[in-house]
Formats: sequence, C-alpha cells, structure tokens
Amino acid sequence: MFQKRISSVWVALMGIAIGVLAVLTAQKISQKRHLTDVRYRDWRKLNLILDQIENNYVDTIDVKGMTDAAIVAALAKLDPHSIYIPPVELEESETELNGNFDGIGIQFNVPNDTAIVLEVIPGGPSEKIGLQQGDRILKVDETEIAGVNFPQDSMVRRIKGPAGSKVTVTVLRKGEKIPFEITRGKIPIHCVDASFMINDTTGYIRLSKFSRNTYTEFIKASKDLLDKGMKKLVFDLRDNTGGYLDQALLLSNLFLEKGEPIVYMEGLHRKKEEYKADGKGFLKDISVSVLINETTASSSEIFSGAIQDNDRGRIIGRRSFGKGLVQEPLYFSDGSAVRITVARFHTPSGRCIQKPYSDDYNYDIYKRYAGGEMFVADSMKVDTTEAFKTRAGRTVYGGGGIIPDIFVPVDTTRATPYHIACNKKATAMRFASAMADVYRVKLSKIDDYKELEAFLDSMGIPSRFRAFAANKDGLTCGQKEWDETAQYLIPQVRALIARYSKLGDNAFYKMYLSIDPVIAAAL
Repeated sequence: MFQKRISSVWVALMGIAIGVLAVLTAQKISQKRHLTDVRYRDWRKLNLILDQIENNYVDTIDVKGMTDAAIVAALAKLDPHSIYIPPVELEESETELNGNFDGIGIQFNVPNDTAIVLEVIPGGPSEKIGLQQGDRILKVDETEIAGVNFPQDSMVRRIKGPAGSKVTVTVLRKGEKIPFEITRGKIPIHCVDASFMINDTTGYIRLSKFSRNTYTEFIKASKDLLDKGMKKLVFDLRDNTGGYLDQALLLSNLFLEKGEPIVYMEGLHRKKEEYKADGKGFLKDISVSVLINETTASSSEIFSGAIQDNDRGRIIGRRSFGKGLVQEPLYFSDGSAVRITVARFHTPSGRCIQKPYSDDYNYDIYKRYAGGEMFVADSMKVDTTEAFKTRAGRTVYGGGGIIPDIFVPVDTTRATPYHIACNKKATAMRFASAMADVYRVKLSKIDDYKELEAFLDSMGIPSRFRAFAANKDGLTCGQKEWDETAQYLIPQVRALIARYSKLGDNAFYKMYLSIDPVIAAAL
C-alpha cells in the first residue's frame, strides 16, 4: 500500500515536472519567435515609415529622394567606404575603371574660359572627322560654351554621349569657325599615363588607376622598356586611388617569386582568402622603387604592401591614404548601386593598413598638413602597437597607410609670391597654350626628346614668359625673386609646352622629373 502510494506521488510529480518543462519550452520557443519577429520588424521599420509618409503626409512627396536619403543615412552608420551611388555617379565611376567611354575622342584644357583641344585620340571619331590639336571649342550643338564661364564638367557631359549618336562641335581654327558633325564612338581610357627611360638602365611608368585594362597596358609598357635596356623600374603610384583588386594581384605577381604572399582578406561573412605569387612573372629580376603619397590608396596599397613586406623593393614618398577595406557592389534596376565593405585586406606581414574611422575621416589629409606630417618625417602618426615584420625582419606598421622606407617631404621652398600668383591665374598653362599656337606645326612633328629639348632651348622661354605674365596678368617681380622662382617654374612651363609635341604626356612627365624630389630620391 505504501509502495503504491509512493508510486502514485512520483507519477504525479513527474507529470507536474513534464508539464512545467513543456510550458518553459513553449515559452522559450515563443520568446525566440518573438525576437525573430522583432528583428524582422526592425529591418522593415524604414519601409513602414516611408509607406506611412506616402499614404498620410499632408503634401506630395519625392519618394525616390526620400528613399535615397534614407539609404545614405543607413550606410553612414557603417564605415566611410560603404556608400550609395546614384545612377549618374555610378556611370561615371564605372566608365573610368572599365577602360573606355562613349564620346568623340579628345582631351582638352580650359586655360582662358575656352576649351582648347590638347590631344585628338588616334583612330577616334574626332581624328577621322578632322578635329585638330589647338582647335578652340565654341559650341556643342547649339550651346555656346566659350567665354561664358561654362563649367568644365558640364562641357564634358555635353560632348559625351552614347556611341552611335551624333553631336555638332563648332571650333575656331585660325580665325575661322568650323562646325564638325561627329558620330560618337567607344574611346579607350588609358591608365598608364607615361612610360619612358629616365636613363640608359632606369625605366619609369606612371599608373593613374587600376582599371580593367591595367594589366594589359602595364605588360606592354614594361616589355617596351625591357627592350630598351631597363634594369631598374621607378613605378609611380602617386595619386593612384586604386580600382580593381584583381589587377593589383596580377601586377604584384609579376615581381614576386613563387609562393611569396601578396595579400590575404577576411571578414565576418567572408572566409580567409590568401593570394600568393606563382613565380611566372617576368619582372622578378628587375629592381623596383615604388613612389607613393597621401592619395595612394586601396589597390595601390595592396601592391605597395606586397613589395615592401617581401623586401622586394623600396617604397618612397609620403604615407599612403590608408584604405584596407574590400567592397562588393549591389546593383539596382534604376541604375544606382551600393558598395558594401565585406572584408579587410592584410599585407603579407599581417598588417591591416586601414586608418581609424573618425568624424573627420574625410579631412585626414588636411590634418596631416596641419600636424606637420607632410614636411617632417618625425611628425608622422605611427601606431607602434601595430608592429609587424617583413620577410627580412624589418619592422613595419599597420593602422593607417603604408609608411615609406624613404620619406620625401612636400617642398615649400619654391613657393615664392610670384610663383603662387602665377599658379592662381594659371599663367603657365595659358602661356604654354599660346606658345603651342605659334609653333604648332613644328611641335606636332617632333617625336625625339633631344630634338624637343633643343627646340625648347631656342624659344627664349624665360624672357617671353615674364613678358606674357606682365602683359596678360599684370604679374611682375624683381630679379632676385625671379631667380628663385625660375629654377622651378621654367621646367614646369617647358613640360607644359612639350605636351603639345608628338611625344604628348611622356614628354611632360619626363621634363617635369628634373624638379621632382621624389624621383631624385628614387634615383
């Protein structure tokens, strides 16, 4: 009887326990479902609010504008490089990186409120129709763009257009107005700005961006320099803000031995990916110096980090921008997109060179000037807690850009009042354009550097420039100030005039090198 009573009690207690467990389990499930629902509703809150505004607001609203503003505000809570890109901006940014654009195939400057054709791209629509270097662009279709303070970016937008469409460009040539009806086409955008031999054994390549055709262009340029006897390369990545990751990997691979690391990436939702050289690059035996500055960023920093951490070459200049993040795009049917940061990249030594986020992140370069970093190496902000070792055991630092092996400050010694005044009025550029008008026939035939140098020597540039500056801009200076200014200003003027020769940008950069302190350090 006692045993039966005990059994009955245990059965009752077990029933209560099971009941309580069932209730608790149901509550946990309910809580979990409730949390999920709340989370879902939180993500939908933005849509709900916008729907309520659209259905109830007192006046007509701009739904697209509000949606775009909400997206921008949401992304602003992430990192500075996760951004929303409206259709027009997306088209412009992707055009620059895709290696071609729709247009008429010219480059122009606007030295005197009038666009002057600087270069007619060979094989392009403008060359085929007869536009020439030095033509002044007066009208695009029926719109006057000369002498009316027409914005340069608006000029570009009016001239560009879909391949196959037509545009009428009216130019002034030797006092005669000539209309040209041009059918727009696909125009290549080159990323190798210049490629030439500095001396018998040293080549120079300047790369402006990592676009879709970077690897192809770089291969062509470097092979040409090898044929001319290149043993050492000065690779100029100053002001190169980056671009496609794969192009940086391909270029790095050209210089590294098999198995040497290039970069690795990882993020919360991205597994670690490592990239190493395959040893098949044909520049493994070429000495290399990489030039960087405060706007060298992203893919440029991947390349610079791979060279530095493998002790493959020297990095020369000033601390790079410090963008160690990888973005992926998400495109929308209206032509807009968002770029979301999905991973951080690390150089071979393991450092992440992403600089810290801050409220004044976009003004970091101004802070570098204010803090003296651009002028004195010891003023450079170095996070010593982020210390890493290169392949040879040298110490390098993360936490904010690539720190150069050889620091070269901004040179302020050339900034005389006369020089500054000339820069404000673009006197040098306008003088170069005037000289090109006078000597256009001769300049357009010169394709040899020594011949070009001799021709420039014969022009009497210093005295003619001083006269031009005085007569056109009312700018004068004493002989002492002129002597201080001329050693820097006249090489710039010569380089600007040289650009109008058949050698183009190669002539400009080669002549400018004589006053470039970063090049001097590399050599």
